[in-house]
This record gives sequence, C-alpha cells and structure tokens, in this order.
Amino acid sequence: MQSFDMLVIGSGPAGRRAAVQSAKLGKSVLVVDKGRRLGGVSVHTGTIPSKTIRETVLNLSGFRERGFYGRGYRVKQDIAMLDIVTRLHKTLDHEVEVLQHQFMRNAVKSVHAAARFRDMHHAEISAETGEHYDVGFDNALIAVGTRPHRPDSVPFDGKRIFDSDEILELDRLPRTLTVIGGGVIGVEYATIFSALDVPVTLVEARPAILDFVDKEIVDDFVHQLRDRGMQVRLGSAIKEVKAGDTGCEVTLADGRTIRSEIVLYAAGRTGNVGTLGLDAIGIVPDNRGRLTVDQNTFQTSVPNIYAAGDVIGFPSLASTSMEQGRVAACHAFGVTLPPPPETFPYGIYAVPEISTVGQSEEQVRASGTAYEIGVARFRETSRGHIMGVDSGFLKLIFALGTRRLLGAHIVGEGATELIHIGQAVINLGGTVDFFVDNTFNYPTLAEAYKIAGLDAWNRMGRG
Repeated sequence: MQSFDMLVIGSGPAGRRAAVQSAKLGKSVLVVDKGRRLGGVSVHTGTIPSKTIRETVLNLSGFRERGFYGRGYRVKQDIAMLDIVTRLHKTLDHEVEVLQHQFMRNAVKSVHAAARFRDMHHAEISAETGEHYDVGFDNALIAVGTRPHRPDSVPFDGKRIFDSDEILELDRLPRTLTVIGGGVIGVEYATIFSALDVPVTLVEARPAILDFVDKEIVDDFVHQLRDRGMQVRLGSAIKEVKAGDTGCEVTLADGRTIRSEIVLYAAGRTGNVGTLGLDAIGIVPDNRGRLTVDQNTFQTSVPNIYAAGDVIGFPSLASTSMEQGRVAACHAFGVTLPPPPETFPYGIYAVPEISTVGQSEEQVRASGTAYEIGVARFRETSRGHIMGVDSGFLKLIFALGTRRLLGAHIVGEGATELIHIGQAVINLGGTVDFFVDNTFNYPTLAEAYKIAGLDAWNRMGRG
C-alpha cells in the first residue's frame, strides 16, 4: 500500500493550490478527482465556463459598443450556441493542459478516481478502470466543491428546466428564459443571456439580490438591467415550476405566472461530500453538505484532515479557495504564515461587472464610524467616453477621523480589474490623500479613483 504525506480530494482551485504548495515543501502528494478531467467544478462547470461564455457573448454581440452605435448594434447577426461552445472548449482544454503541466513539474501524482475514507489515515481509491485499492496518508484535504442544489419540487429534465451545470449543454439559444435565484450564479447567467437579446426574467424570493454588496451599487445594477428590458421580480417565493410541450410556467407565491421557453434554477449549492465516507472519521456535514473548519487553519474536527473551497461555504470564490488550500497545506506541515489581510475583493462577472472590497456603506454606518463618500461616474472619464461607456460608477468610502479608505465598490466595465487599486490602498492603510496626490494614467478608467478621491476630499477638507 502506497502512503503519501498529503492526500488531496478534488482538483479545483483549493485542491490544486494545496497540492502544489505541499509539493513545494518537499512532500509526496496524491490528488484524487473523480471528474473526467482535472480542474474540478471551477474549470468545467463553474468559474471558467461562465466567464468564457460571458467574454464570447460580449465580443460577438457587440454589447460593449452599443453606447456608441445603439442598442441594435451587433458584431455577428446570428449567434448560435456553437459559436459560444467552440471558444469554451478551447479555453477548457488550455486550462486542463496548464494544470497537468503544473502537476508534472512539481511531481504531484494524480488519479481519476473516487476516494472514501476508511479511517483518519487511510482511504479507499476506486478508479475509473474498476480497480480498488487503499492508500495511506499523513494529512488530507477535502476540496470536493459543490453541485447545484436540486429541490424535489422542481422537475429538472435537462430539456426545458436546467440547473447551472446543465445550462452549458444547451444546443441552441432560447427564445425566452426565466432564471430562479438572485445569487451570483443566477445573476451572471441572467445578464449574459440578456446581452444576447434573449428576454430574461430574474426571480428572487428575498427582497433584494446580492445582499452582501453595497446597496447603492446593487440599486444601480438593477436599474441597468431593467433599463435594457430585463424583468426583475423580487420578494416573491416560487410556488410551482412546471414544463409543457411548448414551454415552462413558473408560478409565484403572490399568484403571478411567468412563462418562458426554458427555466434555469440557480438557487443554492450543495457540497459533494456524499461518497467520502465522512462517518468513518467522525466529520458531520450540515444539511447542505458543507463542512465546518477552523477559519485560520482550515482544520476540520479531525486535526490531520482539512477542508477548503466551496465545500466550507461562504465566500465560495475561486480566489479565496486558492488561498485556503495554500494555508491549509502550510499549516499541515508546520509552516507559520503571517495573518492574512482582513479584506479581499469579490468579483461578480455579470453584465455589467460588479466588484467590491472592504466595508459597504451599510456596514460603516452600523459601526458608528463618521464617514464621507466620493463617487466617479465612468461616463465622466475620457476613457469611458472613448469606450462608449454610458453607465457604471466607482464609490469610495473614507473615515472622517483617520481619512483612511474603508471600502471601494464598482459597478461597470472593468470592475473586477479596477478593484485591486482599492484593495491595495485599504490593506496598506492608505487615505483619501493618496488618490488626490498621485497621478493616474490618462485616459484610463482607473482615473475614476482620482475623481472619486477629489469628490470626497472637497467635502472632507485638508487633514
């Protein structure tokens, strides 16, 4: 029986980073993934596919140029799913190739198989070939990710009613679409199809979508969606979903009925822990298959078994999952790391993008801190005008006492790239004076930081 210093179950962002970090520390590593190819949910059904589809749609539809040429402008008049899928498969092939090469360079062994714990130091490996064997391990990381939540009340059929994995297998663009779920996944797919001029209705049972984002940003975002014709139904639960020969009907608790050709159900995710044999090691998941860990070390209740990534719940970002995997591997092998910065960015790859770092205005107000806000609208920047950007803005929140930047929030083109300027300033303790005193490239969208800084500074005065 082979034995390894680190057994990693899952090869998504958390598993990948933990495996490579362990190998960099000179440890023997086995990565077990039951998917057809390495990469996990992130590569095959999650992060990479949705972002690739988004980029393809924006390029082919000409959506970015409509500020100049009008809402009827298109680069390619008849866009088919084949156009989108061709680029998607090419991107996924590249991602898998890079991951395989990374494992090869670092002598990480990988196998396409399922793993099931026998005890705290042994697991049974069930390979695709039908072969079964046991391996030993000193430490293990559970990084199996999640799958779409599929309630029994929703009649998924893969023809008219889809989950967020199945939607990637559409053979043609729908004439109309209803998206159930106003979380990140639902919002991303709803806006992507809307950018293709598919009439979309987005339904969320809660009174607001993306409730962890600054409210002013979300309000502007929803306004943009409605302005381009999307229907956004908030605050009404789903009573019934049914499919017929010609389409689907979604009945809301308030009595309204939404009819569309297809339905995407994207409300919630469930951890892929059912086949891991967690009962053998005394780890108990919650009702959504999520595992509880120490938030500093990512240890489970079993000291030599760690968990990271979406399977431990919020924030469920590829970026944070990578860091969790690295931290877990370092802790397992006695490497002491400095405490991580308190803030990290969230990126929502909708159309338009949203990105945020630090405290929202609601959080600052609740803390009792006196504050001031600076705003810059992208249409007021030269670069924004050149690009034809007619919406979107940057919002900066500063503490009046210390003048420090507390939060940066963006909705609009390039938000997920621009946010890192705000992230750096927050984590380095920068103030409003940084934006006022520094020179930014012109013309750029990043110049919005200068404009927003001056906007706040004019009301705050000199420190």
